[in-house]
Amino acid sequence: MLTVHCALLAWAAARSSPTWDEIGHLVAGMSHWKFGRFDMYPVNPPLVRMVAALPMAIARPETDWPSYEDRPGVRGGMTVLQRHFVEANGQRLFFLLSLGRWACIPFSLIGALTCFAWARELYGRSAGLAAMCLWCFDPNILALGHMITPDAGAAALGVAAAYAFWRWLKEPGWLAALAAGLALGLAELTKTTWILLLPLWPLLWVLWRLLVRKGTAEPGRKPSAPQLLVVLLLGVGVLHCGYGFEGSFTRLGDYPFISQALSGSAHPYGERPATANRFRETWLADLPVPLPKNYVMGIDFQKHDFEQRMWSYLRGQWRLGGWWYYYLYALAVKLPLGTWVLVFLAAGATLLDRRYSATPADELVLFAPVAVVLTVVSWHTGFNHHLRYVLPILPFAFIWMSKIARSVDLWHPRLAALAALALAGSIGSSLWTYPHSLSYFNELTGGPRHGPAHLLDSNMDWGQDLVYLIEWLDRHPEARPIGVAYFGSYDPREVGIDYVPVPESRPQPGWYAVSVGNTYSFDQRYAYFLRFAPVASAGYSIRIYHITDAED
Repeated sequence: MLTVHCALLAWAAARSSPTWDEIGHLVAGMSHWKFGRFDMYPVNPPLVRMVAALPMAIARPETDWPSYEDRPGVRGGMTVLQRHFVEANGQRLFFLLSLGRWACIPFSLIGALTCFAWARELYGRSAGLAAMCLWCFDPNILALGHMITPDAGAAALGVAAAYAFWRWLKEPGWLAALAAGLALGLAELTKTTWILLLPLWPLLWVLWRLLVRKGTAEPGRKPSAPQLLVVLLLGVGVLHCGYGFEGSFTRLGDYPFISQALSGSAHPYGERPATANRFRETWLADLPVPLPKNYVMGIDFQKHDFEQRMWSYLRGQWRLGGWWYYYLYALAVKLPLGTWVLVFLAAGATLLDRRYSATPADELVLFAPVAVVLTVVSWHTGFNHHLRYVLPILPFAFIWMSKIARSVDLWHPRLAALAALALAGSIGSSLWTYPHSLSYFNELTGGPRHGPAHLLDSNMDWGQDLVYLIEWLDRHPEARPIGVAYFGSYDPREVGIDYVPVPESRPQPGWYAVSVGNTYSFDQRYAYFLRFAPVASAGYSIRIYHITDAED
């Protein structure tokens, strides 16, 4: 199963073009190694992009490091250096991105193995295989597991850290505490979402000790406070190591914040934010912050983004701001129907037969990250663009729903057969869309061709299908010259696509390739293409039109 999963990710890595954020992540990762500084792309920690940049030492891409503005609020000059990188490497860009993506595949394998190990210990070997199967073939994991973005790495190392922490709670000891602390630090280096673990784990430690005392957890030694302190301190120490101790323990009053929460001043959307610090004139100003400076700046940057009321899209509606239920809806349409059947089967089995459940303490540790991450992310409704923000909850859900596989061990043949059909349906639905997994929507929505009616951005069109457009143009020379309206972070001319501008607001006869992200854009510049039926498509995100009569 792991071999098949690795092969699927490797092939998808080579068959999809660079998405919106990936070039910026790769260039930032290269800058970390070359200059030993982490101010570029501070909104996310550096681990995944530094791993992706490792093959560049052999590939030796053309690089240009012009001066860039590292002022807070401009993402460390990412746009400038990204443009220079694309211009310098041209069509070789696809090969370089494939190398970086292949380097990131081990993160996904860690997630698969952790799902297997944790589910097996909780619910049995059949459950372990089911959980790993759900990870390996889930369309969202296949879509992001090979990308140079922190989402899949955060999901994998986040569940690995939680598993190590759970093992320490069950069998406390200094070696187990060291393992949990190391895993915590690595998870923190993937995405700032996991800063939630720093307050969550002490709370779970208290609840675990109470449940052991009340007899609702397996009897054993109670995990001690000194060991918990080592877990947390080691986790933070690994985080500092990942940043090379750059700016460690900077005074709180010395930070140039831009978010309203930390700066104390609001900034209208679209304006470059001015820096400030609400703590500068208080007694808190002299306190050293026990986190790397650029990690804190990344949290501030992310908070600023969520405070802005940006245009968001859901079910054909644009609005300034988001919806509290956006991620719940996105999960409903982006997870296979077979997976949802497993959720309901697992819930029903839990209610009707206690043998399908682990102890309350065990399931509390498993369920808590899901509840906390989903609640915190849904609370921020300044904008809603990406399901990937809640991708870290999926492995925990896979492990929990895998309990239905105990029906094999408990000899409940009808339930086992129903669960097997649901799992097979989930896998089949995912593979039917592969390798276009980023555009996956389940059958209830009508599949990926009807996906834009529900969600956009990285849920549907993130610039991933340019390779397929190039191949289509090679097979159809009669379509040249073609107009291209590409939803991506670079000019398609840089990778060999010659095109003409697409008329805005009114149709003209000719051939056109238009990303659905542009067709459904809130400014409606290319909405008139919805009046025409596409003659072909490149993947699911780029639709190709041949307009012969503009008045039709």
